[in-house]
Amino acid sequence: MSARPDDLLVLLEVSRSTKFTAAAQALGLNHTTVARRIAALEKALGGRVLARATSGWELTDLGAQAVLVAEQVEAAVGTLGPAGRAPDPITGVVRMTATDGFSAYIAAPAVARLRREHPGLSVEVVTMTRRALQQRSGLDIEVVVGEPQVHRAEAIRLGEYMLGIYASRGYLAVHGNPATMADLKEHPLVYFVDSMLQVDALDAPRRLMPEMRDGFTSTNVFVHVEATRAGAGIGFLPCFMGDLHDDLVRLLPANVAELLPYWMVLRPDSMRRPAVAAVVHALREQMAIDEEKLLGRG
Repeated sequence: MSARPDDLLVLLEVSRSTKFTAAAQALGLNHTTVARRIAALEKALGGRVLARATSGWELTDLGAQAVLVAEQVEAAVGTLGPAGRAPDPITGVVRMTATDGFSAYIAAPAVARLRREHPGLSVEVVTMTRRALQQRSGLDIEVVVGEPQVHRAEAIRLGEYMLGIYASRGYLAVHGNPATMADLKEHPLVYFVDSMLQVDALDAPRRLMPEMRDGFTSTNVFVHVEATRAGAGIGFLPCFMGDLHDDLVRLLPANVAELLPYWMVLRPDSMRRPAVAAVVHALREQMAIDEEKLLGRG
């Protein structure tokens, strides 16, 4: 028995979303139909194409081979556009994770510009600050801080950004302007929750200013910015975010200027999809456009 093309396309969607329910929604089917299609495909191929994992379903070796064929089917179907007009290959859903600041100031304008030319494209962004995953089923792109240590994935360096220390003008008027690194111990720090910080590259405040006590901590960098603006203490902020606000003053830039890299991690099969390749290009292009701001020279 040979595999049916429509069953292969169902497997392709499950491989991208990792869940039957999400695949069913994307395909306009119900969960039971997706499960039945996968069962029919496994019967036709004579083996399991999916295996249960903590994050959802993952491809087996046989499933990975089937997905290669499914992508060819998808590409062939994509050539059937409206009469007289070539179809746009940059369509469908691209799923990515990235830090809060990157998502807002790099990914958002990059995707907005890309979608003006390719309205059939949809990008889902989950914001988080963490190490790169070792298993990334359902994710096309991960953007992380610091060089990732990953297997069976492609890691691409996107560029760098600068972090510095900032305080509000109101805070400095009340508490004074620290003139030296030693003066910083008299001021509270606004930064990430130390016990929840998963990225070693972001430990700079505790390394550079170990005597500063935590004043206000959060897992979200936008909260760091607003807490610093509100006078909660001295914030360790990305310069491309801190420099947006006239009420913030960068302090001791010659002493505290932490340069960190953004890296992008891709599944081995992701770049075969035109939509993923287009988003990757748009992100790299936006990094180049905003290079001066990212480096604190904006």
